[in-house]
Formats: sequence, C-alpha cells, structure tokens
Amino acid sequence: MSGAAVFAIMALLTLFLSCHQGKVSDTAQHGDTVAMKYAENIYIVHYEGYTRVDLANPWKKGEILHTYILVPRPTHEEVRGERLEVREHSPSEELEGGYTTITIPLTRSAVYSGVHGSIIDELGAADQIRAVCEVEYFTNEHILSAYRAGRITNLGNSLAPNIEALIDIHPDAILLSPFENSGGYGLIETTGIPIVECADYMETSPLGRAEWMKFYGLLYGKAEEADSLFHEVETAYNNLKESVERSLTSNLSPLTSSQAPRVISDLITGSTWYVPGGRSTMGRLIADAGGDYIFKERKESGSLALAPETVFAESQDADVWFMKYTNSAGDKTYQELASESPLYPQMKAFKEKRVYGCNLSYVHFYNDLPYHPERHLRDMIRMFHPQLLPDHQLKYYKPLE
Repeated sequence: MSGAAVFAIMALLTLFLSCHQGKVSDTAQHGDTVAMKYAENIYIVHYEGYTRVDLANPWKKGEILHTYILVPRPTHEEVRGERLEVREHSPSEELEGGYTTITIPLTRSAVYSGVHGSIIDELGAADQIRAVCEVEYFTNEHILSAYRAGRITNLGNSLAPNIEALIDIHPDAILLSPFENSGGYGLIETTGIPIVECADYMETSPLGRAEWMKFYGLLYGKAEEADSLFHEVETAYNNLKESVERSLTSNLSPLTSSQAPRVISDLITGSTWYVPGGRSTMGRLIADAGGDYIFKERKESGSLALAPETVFAESQDADVWFMKYTNSAGDKTYQELASESPLYPQMKAFKEKRVYGCNLSYVHFYNDLPYHPERHLRDMIRMFHPQLLPDHQLKYYKPLE
C-alpha cells in the first residue's frame, strides 16, 4: 500500500473519531472551500480524501442542522488493488455527535420530492434514483419512464413511506425536505440509511436556493455539470435584473422608479389569504422584476396567513395581480374569479384586466422555480413591464380571459 493511501486512511480515521458537540473537528488544516455566492445555509469544504458539508439550521440561527462527510466511492483500480480501507471506514449511518457519512456518487438513491427529482434529472443522474414518494407529482419523463418500466419504486406518501419497500431497495441515501418541529422522520431513522436534509427552500434569495444544485451535483458525481448549469442560471438572472434596474433609473427610459407597479399575489383559501413574506424568494423575485410588492416590508421568509379583508385593504389599488390555482377543467376566467369572492371585482387589477394565472393542473411551476428562477423572472418582467420584453411569451402565467 502506498504512503499516500495510508495517509488518507489515517486522516479519515482521525476525522471519524473526532466528533464533538454536533460538529466534526477539522483534521485538515487547509481545505478547499466551495464558493457559495448566494446560499446562506450551506457550507462545502473539500479536504484530502473527503468533503465536509455543513447545513445551517434555518430555524435556529448559529446552530448546525446536519453535517455530512462525503467519501468517494473506490475506483475500479482501487478495488483491483484491494485498497478498500477508506470505503470500509465510511459507515452509512448517523454517528452520535451529529454527522453522517455518505459514499458518493449515489447510485441507488430515494428521492421524496419531484422538486429534487427535477434537478437530479437535469444534471443527468435520473438513472441513479431507485425510489420516489408520490410519483404522481413528478414531471420528469426520465423518472416517469423508469417508474413505468419498474426500475423506480413508488414509496407512497412522503409522510408515511412504505418502509418494507424502502428496505428492499436499500438506497444509499434518502433525499427529503426537513420541516421545523417535525419531530423527526419516524421509522426511516431506524433503517441506517443516510438522510439528506434538503433545506434549500429556506433560502431567502432565488439564486441562493438555486445554488444548492452544487450540493446535489456533488452527491451524484455531477459537480461540473452543476457548476456549469448554475453559472448559466446566475448569468441569465443577473442580466435580466440589471436590465430592469437600468430601465428604472435611466432618465432616457420610458420607466421611472415611481412607475414600478404595485403587485399582489395569490388567492383566498378558505378563510385565509396566503401571500409570500417580504423576504421570501417570491418577494425577492417580485423586487428583482421591478415590482413594488404590497407586503415587501414584512420580514418573514415564508408565507403569511392573513385575513382576506386585511389583504384587500392593502392591495385593492394594486396594478398587477398574479396567482396560482388548480383547475383541471380549464383556465380561470374573470367571471369565475368574481364568483369566488365579492372582494375580487373591487380590485384595481381586476377592473383594468391585469390579472395573470398559473394553472398548476398542467404547468410545472414548483418543479422549475427552485433551480430556474431566471425563467420566472422573465415572466414577471413581462407582466410588470411588458415593454422591456415585448417578444417574450409567458411560460407559467396567462392573462385571465
């Protein structure tokens, strides 16, 4: 065995034995940090022989949600040379102290959400998925074809997946979205299968959430593809944002800062009108598209549950109103909208016919938004400032008929 291999093994042994108070001690003095320009809740550092990933707890500032040690899968040359010690010292279980070791790239993963299935597919790793939850919410043809062919198993409800089927598949990791005060993950925590907590949705900027694709690229052996894709997304997004900013500040532009349209979103559900918080990714998208969001001063990064009368009082003079809804019978009309609440026809955007709808029955909104915010930004600019993108055809929204 070479001296370099011995050094790598000893470094890993030291690492795994150095866990203390929920954090892994850095055995290497100098690591290569992956630059994260926008994401605030994930930190990635490459060391010799492994990569450490720290996820910040978005609900408890200053604490770590999870730490992962990513260990490369042995190459064929290493297997033939019987240099398996590094892999053998990579237990696929969460060790007391707060970190989980995972052998990468993943080859038999379970992915709970169609959102993450979308980015894994786009990175070219759909064939490395062996199980999903609620396959009816997946939109990727590669994943759906594999499911129909029996190569992917549907585990059912993500809150109560089929444990027997999960154990039979024995995935090398489970990707799921954590929630505050969820109380843990039940029986799947007893299986010894590493749980990857995909908390990207808690980022407060569109590009911050999209940047998590670098993490998923590492997990699936598609780091270069993820870096390249994110660069494309970032460049397109910032170019669009800057074009709006130039138009709003230029004296030669037909727009001025005072002409940023007042914007409201979504609909009444039951007795509540849910709207994005001012610091949510949707709130940031509206601002970057040159919109004056009604609730921009609210500090929440999630959604706000407000009384319909409260939202109406604030937004009845809004210039643009966009919404998401589910209606398999067809796209929503002004007549249908008026029948749903007496408040709606009184709104300025309704009267001036500047209402846009996204029919979730056939539009892949949620699976696209996290990792392609530039596509949504184009739609918003077209809705708020149609003169800036006169040739853009709306991808997600349609004017109500």
